[in-house]
Amino acid sequence: MEQISKQIAEKLLQIKAIKLEPTNHFTWASGWYSPIYCDNRKTLSYPEVRTFIKESFVKIINEKFGDFDIVAGVATGAIAQGALVADALQKPFVYIRSQAKDHGMGNQIEGKLDPNQKVLVIEDLISTGGSSLSAVKAVREANCEVIGMAAIFTYNFKKAIDAFEEANVKLVTLSNYEALIDHAIETGYVSQADLNLLKEWRLDPGNWKK
Repeated sequence: MEQISKQIAEKLLQIKAIKLEPTNHFTWASGWYSPIYCDNRKTLSYPEVRTFIKESFVKIINEKFGDFDIVAGVATGAIAQGALVADALQKPFVYIRSQAKDHGMGNQIEGKLDPNQKVLVIEDLISTGGSSLSAVKAVREANCEVIGMAAIFTYNFKKAIDAFEEANVKLVTLSNYEALIDHAIETGYVSQADLNLLKEWRLDPGNWKK
């Protein structure tokens, strides 16, 4: 698993799905300032990376989770990833909107999901965990069991770790912030001074200012 974490981190940096700019900052949708930005949708444009992620998901799912009935992808970033995984595992697939539609059937979960099914949720990125756990809530409200969530990358924020524990959701990720920083240092992608700043941000991202 450690080897996969390093390989995923390397590939995400190579294709610029993850950007590290310690001397600058990005503004997240939450309003947080950050020296790092992750857009895993870019992986879909690189067949080799896309396939490696799919195969890594299948490996980790087979190792870490028991039997389940259906794969659910969190919209929008994990719709394609979830469908690829479902196809590889030969499982049915649905996707979960951030909220129910205000027209048509008013669905929040798109596809055929029957009560009492066991669901594995696929996510592309875990930051604070809020939107990911909202998807879990939607599945549970559909009277289904969430056996866990598998994601490409996590920042490993304490807020997210605590939220998943409180919600009793098993989370497994292909890579994480620590693996990313280790690789960035090993390859000279960031300097020691940059590393100190990245560590400072990681301790209190909600209040960080460059």
